[in-house]
Amino acid sequence: MKAIFTFLIVLIGLARAGEPQIVCGNLVYGKNQTSVCFADKFLTTTAHSTGLNIAPRFARVKLATDEVFSTPLCVFTGEGDFSLSEAERNNLKRYVRNGGFVIVSPGCSDAAWNKAFRRELAAVFPAYPLEPLSMDHELFSMVNKITEIKASRKTVQLYGITVNDRLAILYSPEGLNDSSNAKGCCCCGGSQINDCAKINENALVYALVH
Repeated sequence: MKAIFTFLIVLIGLARAGEPQIVCGNLVYGKNQTSVCFADKFLTTTAHSTGLNIAPRFARVKLATDEVFSTPLCVFTGEGDFSLSEAERNNLKRYVRNGGFVIVSPGCSDAAWNKAFRRELAAVFPAYPLEPLSMDHELFSMVNKITEIKASRKTVQLYGITVNDRLAILYSPEGLNDSSNAKGCCCCGGSQINDCAKINENALVYALVH
């Protein structure tokens, strides 16, 4: 009960502070790779459920530039193999260490993208390995109570990287894209998590209060 009360007080403070609109980013990286099928509907849902001034659309944010530091949360997704430049690796490290939050998920559960992401993450954060998130983690009860994670009748494990006692990267090898709410997109043979929109909403609120 105390945790919920503290959470509500923080949200009320954010809503009343008169802060500029909160803009979330869609990372552009590698050879101009980015997501075209990660639904932004959860941004509007979160704005309605919290009363916060959250922009209803993602901003395209180039990972290699300082614009990445203007947003509290970014989605990092795509398909196919990729490599980050040195500038992109450095910015990803700085972004996470300075309070940024990243939702990571491949398009269509793409194995090549998953492999590339794990390789790049190991290069950027050699001291912070991906670890399984237990269902009692705070993120799973921020707004929506999530008790299990399933996709196509199978249980899915989510992973994270914790930096300075704060979850900073949320990673799913299966789809968090909510592609059914992304115009012209589909899961296309991949496996999409059933409650992905609710998980993304929780992640955004977690990012804003930590």
